[in-house]
Amino acid sequence: MSRGFKVTLFIVLAFGAAVFVIVFARPRIGAWYREHQITSKQEVDLKTILEEKKLKIGSPVFIRAFKEERELELFVKNESTGKYDLLRTYPIVAASGELGPKLAEGDGQVPEGFYFVSQQAMKPDSAYHLAFNIGYPNSYDLAHQRTGSFIMVHGSNVSIGCLAMTDAKIEEIYTLCQAALDGGQSFFRIHIFPFRMTESRMRQAASSEHYDFWKNLKTGYDLFEKMRIPPDVKVKEREYVFE
Repeated sequence: MSRGFKVTLFIVLAFGAAVFVIVFARPRIGAWYREHQITSKQEVDLKTILEEKKLKIGSPVFIRAFKEERELELFVKNESTGKYDLLRTYPIVAASGELGPKLAEGDGQVPEGFYFVSQQAMKPDSAYHLAFNIGYPNSYDLAHQRTGSFIMVHGSNVSIGCLAMTDAKIEEIYTLCQAALDGGQSFFRIHIFPFRMTESRMRQAASSEHYDFWKNLKTGYDLFEKMRIPPDVKVKEREYVFE
């Protein structure tokens, strides 16, 4: 191999590496840097309310969302009691569709069910400020041949099939969730319900085509209401089961 060829090869490889950094790595590095700036500020801002409730940044978190009420609740584990305490209830500013599960790609529905979010689902580079993917379709959805993808909780105030929280509120939510993952929580749960599943509201829904599905969801809802610990959820014979 001649010296001239080696020089040419080196230049080509160096150019290729530079292009890779500019096209692929640089945007991600920028997103991570922006995420760090946001979460660092939010951790300082959240310190007071956490201390008032005897909670800590980095403790495990749990999220519930209610479509009819357009509310998202964020719970933080109380390390003294082992229970999950409600930190804040956030308004959902945009969510398309109607009551009932998501069935197919493009139907505009927000899913209903039990989902979980790992580190890989966190999206600091989201076009909607910050976001995380809820993990739809889960094993229950797949067992019922439901389709769809990229269902997020995100910033902004517009959404089709996702939950939009505004940029300001997603910064708080994202910060608490990322801190929990950084603190050792392997994933956090997000449970999405059509409405608050009280006995009276369930009676009103008795004639719905989704009633049997909602009764299955209510079992998980009731377990958390009683224990204040998110239940472990599995799917057996095409139904949710709880432990």
